[in-house]
Amino acid sequence: MEVAGNTVLITGATSGIGRALAERFLAAGSKVIAVGRREALLHDLQAHHPGMVAHAADVASAEGRTALFGWVAENHPDCNVLVNNAGMQRWVTDLGEPEDWAATASEIETNLAAPIHLARLFLPMLRAAKGGAVVNVTSSLSFVPRVDIPVYCATKAALHSFTLSMRYLERRRALEGLPAAAVVEIAPPAVNTDLGGPGLHDHGVPLDAFADSVMRDLAAGRDTVFYGVSAKLAEAAGHGSSGFDRAFTSVNALGKEAPPAPAAAAAAAAAAAAAAAAAAAAVAVAAAAGAVKS
Repeated sequence: MEVAGNTVLITGATSGIGRALAERFLAAGSKVIAVGRREALLHDLQAHHPGMVAHAADVASAEGRTALFGWVAENHPDCNVLVNNAGMQRWVTDLGEPEDWAATASEIETNLAAPIHLARLFLPMLRAAKGGAVVNVTSSLSFVPRVDIPVYCATKAALHSFTLSMRYLERRRALEGLPAAAVVEIAPPAVNTDLGGPGLHDHGVPLDAFADSVMRDLAAGRDTVFYGVSAKLAEAAGHGSSGFDRAFTSVNALGKEAPPAPAAAAAAAAAAAAAAAAAAAAVAVAAAAGAVKS
């Protein structure tokens, strides 16, 4: 994908990977819409990068996501790249421990519901735009989970699966001559950010080196971006192997149609019943004719 000349919306853009990508897209010559919950951090981002558009939104709620899309459609209808980066990570060592479900629900909403919902909201806009693309930030833990962050790993694995499906569906549209968006997955390893809390990822790869590599891979047209150990974990789980590719192609064989809508199914059932009745009548007529001849 092109990294210059776009209008790029990035969620979770106030820190970590989101901020690093926002700064690099801006430096490459794209307009950047930086989205985050914390207004103080958005102001800081704009102070350092006056050319960047900053907008406060909470993508952890359906209402917040719908409002964000409405604002973008009205104020930045040229938006052609959506980067679903916002994420949260909670450490859980005992799943039997009582907790307020709201904490888990928020993690699921942020990591999984938000990118799915935003992709579906923005896809018509992105399909109509030149160079339209959805970029989903998953994780190396999409492929092999770490047990003490189980909900995070589960949501990222689900987002990886959704990304594969969305890419397939968009490519099928393109083959049919319909407008389609590119679909890209970025699968980071542990990166030295404050994800999950300060100091928890000090062992991670340097943020700048990671972000620079991502931008190079995006410019090179890669649809799945790995870095460091993430490629090895994906390979260990079979991603990209000939066996996986054969299984994926088999499960999603082109030409296989989706189940019909309820009305269509009813019409098909009625037609089948009529055909069966006609066939039965034909058999009866033939039998009667045979009896007369004898």
